[in-house]
Order: sequence, then C-alpha cells, then structure tokens
Amino acid sequence: MKLRASIAVALLAGGSLLAAGTVVAAEKSDKNKVSEKVAKIMKPAQDSYNAKKYNDALTKVHEAESIPDKTPFDQFTIAEFGCAAGVGAQNYAEAAKYCEAKLNSSFMPEAEVPSLVRNLISLNYATKNYDKAIEFAQRAVKAGYASEDNKNLLAQAYYLKNDWKDTFRIEDQLVDQEIKAGQTPKEQQLSLLLSACVKMEDNGCQQHALERMVSYYPKPEHWEALLFSVRQAVTGNDAVTLQTYRLMNDVDVLKNPQDYNEMANLAIEAGSPGEAQKVLQKGFDKNVFTDPNIKARNQRLLETARKNAANDQATLAKTEREADAAQTGAKNFGVGVAYLGYGQYDKAVDAMQKGITKGGLRNDAEAHLMLGIAQLKAGRKDDAVKSFKSVKGDPQLEKLANLWVLHARQA
Repeated sequence: MKLRASIAVALLAGGSLLAAGTVVAAEKSDKNKVSEKVAKIMKPAQDSYNAKKYNDALTKVHEAESIPDKTPFDQFTIAEFGCAAGVGAQNYAEAAKYCEAKLNSSFMPEAEVPSLVRNLISLNYATKNYDKAIEFAQRAVKAGYASEDNKNLLAQAYYLKNDWKDTFRIEDQLVDQEIKAGQTPKEQQLSLLLSACVKMEDNGCQQHALERMVSYYPKPEHWEALLFSVRQAVTGNDAVTLQTYRLMNDVDVLKNPQDYNEMANLAIEAGSPGEAQKVLQKGFDKNVFTDPNIKARNQRLLETARKNAANDQATLAKTEREADAAQTGAKNFGVGVAYLGYGQYDKAVDAMQKGITKGGLRNDAEAHLMLGIAQLKAGRKDDAVKSFKSVKGDPQLEKLANLWVLHARQA
C-alpha cells in the first residue's frame, strides 16, 4: 500500500493564514506592538518574504529568535513569519515548529485557528511526525472543521504507525459518509481499507473492503481477489462452490486449471453438461491446461461433457413435457438449468419460473439465484436484480447474490 505525501504537500499552498504579517504597522496597544529590536530584524525578513526569498526570510527569523527578552507579541510575530517562510522554503519541519508556536500564542486570531490546524496536519504528515499529524487531525475532527483530505491523512498516519484498527475505523467512516452523500470514494481510500484488513488478517474485513472496491472500481484484479476470498470460504459445499465458480466465470477471473476442472465436474453432477462443455472449451481456448497430463485429463472430461450434453439434448423435449405434468417444480427447474447450460436463456427463464411457481424445490435461495443468472443472460437486467435480491435464507448464497447484483449493474 503506497501512501501519497503529495496530498499533504498540496495542502500547504499559501493563503491568508500563511502570509507573513506587516511588522511596521502602527498598533493601538503597546502589547500588540513589535519591539524595536525585533522589528529591526523582521523588516528585512518581511522584504525577503515579499520577494519570495523564503530561505533568506527564514534566516532572519532565526536571528530574531535569538534576541533575548522578547515580548509575547515579538514571539508571536517571529512564529508567524517562521510559519510562512518555512512553508515558502519548503522546509516543513521548521514551518511545523513555528506554525504550532503561532497556534499556541495568545495573540492567535480565533478565526484563523481552523486553517492553521489543517495546515499543521499536513506539515507534520509531510515530515513524518505522525503522532503530531494525528493530534491535530483529531482536534480538527472534534471541532468539526476537518476536510476530507485531513481525515484521509489521519487514516494514513495511523496506517504508517501500524495502527491498522484505527486506520480502518477512520477510513471506513469517511467512505460511508461519501457514499451517503452520493460521492464516489477514491480508489486509494479503498486500497487503504483493504490493506488495513490484510494487515489485521481479518477475512471478513477483507471481503467488505473488496466488495466496496468492485462496487466502484470493478477491475478484473479486484474481482479476482474478492472471489478468490469467497471461494476459499466455501470449501466443502459443492452447491455454493459451483455458484461461486459461475460468478468467477462470468466476470472472467476463472484462471486455475483445477478450478476449470472442478467447475466442469460440479456442473455435470448438477445436471448441466452443456455448461461443463462450455467452461472446459473456454479453458482450452485460453490455453489454461499447459501441463500434458492435466491437459489430457481435461480433454477426456470435455469428451464426457460433450457426450452427456448430446444425450441430454436428445431427450430434453420429452423431459420438459414430463416436468410440466409433474406435481412439483423440481423437474421444471432442472430443465431450466439444462437450457441455461446450452445458452437457451429465454427457455431457461420460463422453465425455472415454472419450477419456482409450482414449488417443492430443494433450495429456494439457490433457485432464485439461478433464475437471476438466467434472466441476466437473457438481457433482462432489472428482473435479474429483483431475483438476486429475493435470495434469502442462506448467508453464503445471499452474499453471492449481492455480488451478482453488483455485476449486473456493471454489465
């Protein structure tokens, strides 16, 4: 996870807050007047600052700082110039020191506090003083004037201190706020969330972060990472494993030869030899099977799938009539699954809907998931989303259905 210091540096552009004051202005109150010995040095500092000779201005600030018996207003003026000149010279360590001294002065204008605190977040982050960056960011958040960039720097500072829990807490809250406001979270924010979850070795947290990643940045590598995580969690459950493979195949992140082989075997067992044939052929077309022994094994499986598909298609019309005459919908649904495997999506939808309406199915959640897949393949996206959202009762299938909704909306 690469964190950008450029955010912090960009926030340090000069504004009224970082502009050095005028040391020769007359003051009504003696306590708000620069002493003559300090003014003598600070006037050249001001001239250098105005000429954008920031290092020269900073040198004069150091000279003024060494003067003994300075008044509190002298110290405030020196801090103000040091803050501005340090930023101008890109000497952020010096700038942070003087800006904090300015902030802590009794002469600090209250109206300028929010801007100065925000700049102190950036200055300390840029100099890798993460404890101070966190201190000022927390102050800004508590007071209600922290910007989104300030909050992002807070999360990044926690990350760089190896505080993964607080990194996730802060960034996830910020992402939630952005989503509720109709904004799109930045990919870097979601990467930070994911990296914190990985560091915590929290699988649930990783899936949460990856789901958000594919929601807004549906790149193949993000889908692959998410579905690999889901696949690892469903080992031993053949029905859910096959459903996971179906989504992996549809978003084109099925890559492992073993996964192609297992999906094909599970599809044959589930009564979808056409699906098995297609996925194996896809594997051969992509040159997935490079090992000679593995290639030969899958070639034999492909021939088995072709033979089963040919036999199945020869009797499918008869099976459909028998299904229509049956009291329950299990056979109708099985016909729908077969049609789906052969790419006859409208027929698949009709048969599955008959099966669901008649009832008596082994798993209603899986049935609605399969109906959604068939509807999506048939180009009926809105219907598919409704079907996916109706998947209830099985947490693993519900999770897959939610991912199908994301995929459907991106299709």
